[in-house]
Amino acid sequence: MVRRSQLPFTIAMLVTGLIAWTAAQRPSPDYTQWRGQARDGSASAFTEPRAWPETLTQRWRTDVGLGYATPLVVGDRLYVFSRRGDNEVMSALDAATGKTIWATPSPVSFTMNKGAARHGQGPKSTPAYADGKLFAIGMTGVIAAYDAKTGKELWRKPGSELVPMFTTHAFSPIVDRGLVIFHPGGHDKGAITAFDVNTGATKWRWDGDGPGYGSPIVVDLGGTRQLIALTQAKLVGLDVGTGALLWERPFVSANFTNSATPILAGQTVIVSNGGPMTAVTLTSRDGKWTTEDAWTNADQPYRLSNPVLVGDTLFGLSTRNSGQYFAVDVKTGKSVWTSEPRQASQAAVVKAGPIIFSLEDDGELVVGRVGTTAFEPLRRYKVADSETWTQPTISGNRLFVKDVSTLTLWTIP
Repeated sequence: MVRRSQLPFTIAMLVTGLIAWTAAQRPSPDYTQWRGQARDGSASAFTEPRAWPETLTQRWRTDVGLGYATPLVVGDRLYVFSRRGDNEVMSALDAATGKTIWATPSPVSFTMNKGAARHGQGPKSTPAYADGKLFAIGMTGVIAAYDAKTGKELWRKPGSELVPMFTTHAFSPIVDRGLVIFHPGGHDKGAITAFDVNTGATKWRWDGDGPGYGSPIVVDLGGTRQLIALTQAKLVGLDVGTGALLWERPFVSANFTNSATPILAGQTVIVSNGGPMTAVTLTSRDGKWTTEDAWTNADQPYRLSNPVLVGDTLFGLSTRNSGQYFAVDVKTGKSVWTSEPRQASQAAVVKAGPIIFSLEDDGELVVGRVGTTAFEPLRRYKVADSETWTQPTISGNRLFVKDVSTLTLWTIP
């Protein structure tokens, strides 16, 4: 029984608890790593407007330097990893104004391979944020951890003299249970390596293949938490805690540039390297893992444009016919539909509930829905003046767009 004198205190406690519970249920607008919080190309906390405006509202634009690293959003701060002159710079910006809060430069010089010169000197890997720390890998394979509040460098690992042919060190790190995982190295050398987030101490290494250019995912399958990654010539699963190889299978692209991020759909992992899209079923029996093809689809290859899962449909941009949007049934692998050709050379696709944002490489943002017979655009917006190879960052109804060297905040009513 609650006494009358205790009633105000009890009501206050109930209200405080209700507010805390409500806040815990509300989707976070933070964007802390490659492809978002869930690493699947989804943006949370977005609310679709009743009517899409003719134009988006530009709040600010600022020069942040070169590179393809996705800007991160944590609370009221943006974190940007870019190249300015001879330095690779980790910086923090005020998300509301674009003003620099701190910037930590590191001198980085190297000779770019001629075949990759048009892609620029990066960096190309998206950092990861976790528990007040930032983790990043630069173009020469230098790995560093930073204090997100002050920009102070916490620890560093040296890079490699081996510079990969094309998108140098584009593997974006992933943080899991006190470990941050990278795949440094070049050509056919290098090891997937897990470091302690606080000290930088090496916890495990797997050197069964050189690095690809894609980024991994961490999933729970068969009671085992595992890292699934495309390396230079393989698709592999590693025990996250120990680095032990659980399974592997050959997966070789024509020019050794496995660059996509695996997608988990139920018990299958979907991958492509510019060749047939493949769904692989993973099964564990008596402590041994086996893999087998669930299906393949040779009509919708993709390489740099990572698709998203919308219900039981995989939506993305194929490399065929100068870029075609596609929808594939993930249960059967059959194509549901294919768009007209020449849509875009590349596109960075993000989903927000049923809404699709496709930032095409010419700076046009297409907003639409995945229909039963076609991609249904709602609006098209010009959001950049130069090439847009970087994934857009959608945080609530804020849209951060990075082009070659500038970052712009657009808002959606």
